[in-house]
Amino acid sequence: MASIAIIGTGYVGLTTGACFSHLGHDVVCADIDADKVRRLSQGEIPIVEKGLDRLVDEGLRSGNLSFVVGAAEASKQAEFHYLCVPTPQGTDGAADLSYLEAAAAEIGPVIPDDSVVVNKSTVPVGSTRVVARVLGRSDVAVVSNPEFLREGTAVADFLQPDRVVIGSQDQEAAIRVAALYSRIAAPIMVTDPVSAETIKYASNAFLASKLSFVNAMATLCEAVGADVNDVVLGMGYDSRIGREFLRPGPGWGGSCFPKDTKALAKIAEDAGYNFRFLDEVLLINDEQFDRTAQKVIDSVESNLVDTHVAALGLTFKAGTDDLRDSPAIEVLQRVRDAGIQVKAFDPAVLPGENRLATVQPGLDIEVVSDPYAAAEGAASLVILTEWDEFSWLDFDKLAEIMTGKNIVDARNLLDPTIPRRRGFNYRGIGR
Repeated sequence: MASIAIIGTGYVGLTTGACFSHLGHDVVCADIDADKVRRLSQGEIPIVEKGLDRLVDEGLRSGNLSFVVGAAEASKQAEFHYLCVPTPQGTDGAADLSYLEAAAAEIGPVIPDDSVVVNKSTVPVGSTRVVARVLGRSDVAVVSNPEFLREGTAVADFLQPDRVVIGSQDQEAAIRVAALYSRIAAPIMVTDPVSAETIKYASNAFLASKLSFVNAMATLCEAVGADVNDVVLGMGYDSRIGREFLRPGPGWGGSCFPKDTKALAKIAEDAGYNFRFLDEVLLINDEQFDRTAQKVIDSVESNLVDTHVAALGLTFKAGTDDLRDSPAIEVLQRVRDAGIQVKAFDPAVLPGENRLATVQPGLDIEVVSDPYAAAEGAASLVILTEWDEFSWLDFDKLAEIMTGKNIVDARNLLDPTIPRRRGFNYRGIGR
C-alpha cells in the first residue's frame, strides 16, 4: 500500500483519489475550499458521477481516504503527490499553468525525500520541467501520468482503462508509479514525459476530429438524402474505423475537447507548425452549433406569438451535471439571439440554480422542473442532451400541450416514426 496525496478535488482529482483508495492505497485529498473539504469528509459528493459516491463512502469507512485543507497538509507525509489542478485555457489558446505552479510551490518545501510528483492534470508539452523547476528539489522525480477519464463514466475509465500512460526520464520513478496500478488489468506504456503529454492532447483532438467529421457527414447526408445513422453504422463495422465517436449531434463540447484541441493547435504554433487541420475541426464544430440552432429557429412558425421553444437537456452530455462548454448552451444562446424565448429542463440542473449564469452570463432562459412544464405552450421542442428519459416522452400529451407540433432531435435519440404518427414535424441530424 502506497501513501498518495491528491492535490485538487475536481472531477479528475476526486475520481483519482477515490479509485486509488479503492485499490488499497492510503489517500489524502487536498482542496483550498474548507467547506468543500468538510462536505467531502461527510461523504457529500458535489458532482454527478456514476459510482463515485459509493467509492468515496467506501474509502471513508475503511480509512483509506481522507480530505484536508491545503496541498502542504496532504503532501507532508506522502510518497506520491498527484497534481490534479485546473489548467484553464488562456486568451491565446494556451493552457494556464498558474494553478499547477502554485501547487508545486506549496508542496516543494514539505514533501519527503525521494518523493514522486505526478502531473495528472492535462498540461502542455514540457510541463514536467516546469514543475521540477518550481519544486526546486533534486531528490524528487516528476512524472507525467495523463488522465483519460470521460465524465459520466470516470470511475469505470479509471478502474478499467484502455491503457495507463507514464512519462518519465527516471526509470525507477516510472516503475514506482506503474506499481500503483498493479491491481488494474490494462497495458502500461512507459515513455518520456513529452510523449506522454502529447498522447493526451493527441487523443482528445483525434476524438474531436471524429465528431466534427461525423457532423459534417450528417450535413452531407441531409443534402443528398442519405440517413446518417445507416451511414455511420456501415462505417463502424470497419475495424479500422470503429463505432465510437461516430454519433452526430448538435456539436461537441465539455471541459476537455474544446480546451485541449485549441491547446494542441497553440502548442503546434509555438513549435513552428501550422496545424490547420485542427483549425478546420474547430470551425466545423462552430458551424454545427449554427446549423442546429437554425433548425430550431426554422421550426418556430412566424405567425405564433407569446410562445417559446422547449429545450430538453443543458449539460454537455448525459450522466453528468457539467455545463462547461455545453453544446446545448451554445445552441440555445443562438436561439435566444434570434429573439426566441426558451424554457429548458435537464434532470441534473435544478430550477433556481445559478450555475447556468456562471458558465454563460447573460443567457436568459427559464429552467423548469420537468419536460412537460417546458413543453407547455411551446411552438417547438428540441432535444439537446442524450438523457435516456427523453427517449420515452409521451407524445400524445405533448401534442395536447404544445402550440406547435415541431421536434428537433439534435441527438437522433428518437425513432422518427413515433412522433410523426402523432402528427409532429420531426427533424433530426443527417436524417
